[in-house]
Amino acid sequence: MAERETWATRVGFILAAIGSAVGLGNIWRFPFQTSANGGAAFLVVYLLAVLLIGIPVLLAEFVIGRRANTSAIGAFRKLGRPGWWFVGAVGVIAAFWTLSYYSVIGGWVIRYIGGSITGGALAAPESYFGAISVGLPSVGTHAIFMLITIGIVALGIEDGIELATKVMVPAVVVMLVGLAAFAATLPGASEGYAFFLNPNLDTIIANAGTVLPAAFGQAFFSLSVGFSVMITYASYLGKNDSLPVDGVTIGISNTIIGVLAGLVVLPLLFAQGVEPGSGGPGAVFVAIPTALAELPGGGLVGQAVGVVFFGVILIAALSSAISLLEVVVAYLVDNYGFSRLPTAAGIGAAIFLLGIPSAWETAWLDWFDGIGVTLLLPITVLFVVLFVGWVLGQDAIDELTDGSGIGSLAPIWLWGIRTFILAVVVIVVAINLWDLLATPDTGYYIVPGPLR
Repeated sequence: MAERETWATRVGFILAAIGSAVGLGNIWRFPFQTSANGGAAFLVVYLLAVLLIGIPVLLAEFVIGRRANTSAIGAFRKLGRPGWWFVGAVGVIAAFWTLSYYSVIGGWVIRYIGGSITGGALAAPESYFGAISVGLPSVGTHAIFMLITIGIVALGIEDGIELATKVMVPAVVVMLVGLAAFAATLPGASEGYAFFLNPNLDTIIANAGTVLPAAFGQAFFSLSVGFSVMITYASYLGKNDSLPVDGVTIGISNTIIGVLAGLVVLPLLFAQGVEPGSGGPGAVFVAIPTALAELPGGGLVGQAVGVVFFGVILIAALSSAISLLEVVVAYLVDNYGFSRLPTAAGIGAAIFLLGIPSAWETAWLDWFDGIGVTLLLPITVLFVVLFVGWVLGQDAIDELTDGSGIGSLAPIWLWGIRTFILAVVVIVVAINLWDLLATPDTGYYIVPGPLR
């Protein structure tokens, strides 16, 4: 355990954790989920989900990880509750499952770097996305992205993850702020702002059955809770590190990136006359190149900005992919003594194979995303809440207060975990299970669309 303690500086942990949270979940998934679920109505519920549920659950995973000082599955055994090992296992499965299609989107980003260099991605964004997002081209870039991810994870935590995330967050913020400023100058952008920033309570109430689970799923996905990622990362923390400060820092950084992405993509879609919800998974990949093509200074300026922008997005995507693969690899390395390189290669190859259907057809990608976000993540979160609230109990309070000095706030947090947060998560899981099992024509049905 000495290696964990010597590496686990506060800055290193925050960089890795923010790198995991700030990825394609914010820049790719958040804008199209917002567009498909009522715009500002979704945004309001999402922000409440992050503040009232997401950050407290993030702290619950921190508590488990730091107290156990080992990877996710082994953490429950080490805490003296071996029967709860399955919670970490479901999180590991969620990470494995999610990375299989996440890598496909990362592959699209790689292709768009090349398309920005040649100008092809900017000349005809919709047809370009249609050509590279399915079939053999998509499978090929999926393979490239997984190979890069495997290589970084094989280097180890310190040399791989921390190095890859040091410049990512400020670079993403700078690029998004610049594009948001440009988007504000386009005709029709004001309609996008109204859609994104002008909530209507009636819309929220009328669409609660779809907005609520979508917003909570996005909050879990973008904060990386439910994947066992944060349990694994927190196992590297020292007792003097403040878990509440780290959790709030990660939550705020993550939310800012998501809102910035919305301020870029949604005004651009409205400026282009795209109907809300019709962009789907390709919304970012159509909106951004269209905007870049219209930048003043000619096509070369748009191409240069496109290379930088998608290069930054690639770093963000890799930072999250690294954390998802690391969860699985860390468990096998820590508990069975496997060598890191062959373990990363073997697990990465299996993830690549699972992701081939998502690369071949976007309908499969939608289904994989739906199963992960509406089933695996909420169920893992539910068991984490139950474990921390009703099994760890006072031990959880002791762990949260170490290094933080939050005093009386810790019992309030635990009370929220035991009652309000538990109730909300149970409701979300119930809605999602109904959606998966009983709505073949809407939502994320349990049978994949291509097989219906």
